[in-house]
Amino acid sequence: MIVISQHYFQRIMTGLHGTAGIDEAGRGPMIGPMVICGVLIDSAKLPELVEIGAKDSKTLSHSQRLKLKEKIMLVISKMEIRYVSAADIDRLRKRTTLNEIEVAEFVSIARALKPQEIYLDAADVKADRFGEKIGNLSGLASKGAKIVSEHKADSKYPIVSAASIIAKVERDRAISEYHKKYGDFGSGYPSDPKTVDFVTNLVRNNQKLPPIIRKSWESVRKILDEESAEQSTLD
Repeated sequence: MIVISQHYFQRIMTGLHGTAGIDEAGRGPMIGPMVICGVLIDSAKLPELVEIGAKDSKTLSHSQRLKLKEKIMLVISKMEIRYVSAADIDRLRKRTTLNEIEVAEFVSIARALKPQEIYLDAADVKADRFGEKIGNLSGLASKGAKIVSEHKADSKYPIVSAASIIAKVERDRAISEYHKKYGDFGSGYPSDPKTVDFVTNLVRNNQKLPPIIRKSWESVRKILDEESAEQSTLD
């Protein structure tokens, strides 16, 4: 007599398997891409993420994230990464919101991973609404997948922490490459004085803003307006 487990039966019927987590890095900076990462793991291996120390990437140093990424890659079964450049963000925001841009990328990753359960770091102020969108648009909800969408999920669920770590490592790598080409502009965030000075000096010297700068960002628009006003006063 052949006994088929409910887990195996569900996998055969729906094509879904494992547990996934999705998170982003670089939602708020004025320079550089937004990176969204999704990872898939065999559900039985979830405790291994805890053992290797996967946790919120924001609490880790750059070197710690690099080491953890290597360990995470040995545990997960699949990874999907999406890069949304500053130029793409500017272009897309002419007709949609940053939240909807994230929804589209989360959906793309969810479709590729096909998990039985998925944990999301919600980009919407209403976490449940964000989860419902991802579930419906990806087709996971109709197949019976478990969908958990919460704010700060990267600090609650190791599978999301793992995605967060890889996303941050990939964004840091992109920023490092930009530094080589454009000079050291800091982290790219508006809270970084080095970043603000970099953009301000470009505007002040009437230099064309490179495509790595999010020209539609309020912090960038503020610099442009302030420098324009100052120049008008001088004139």
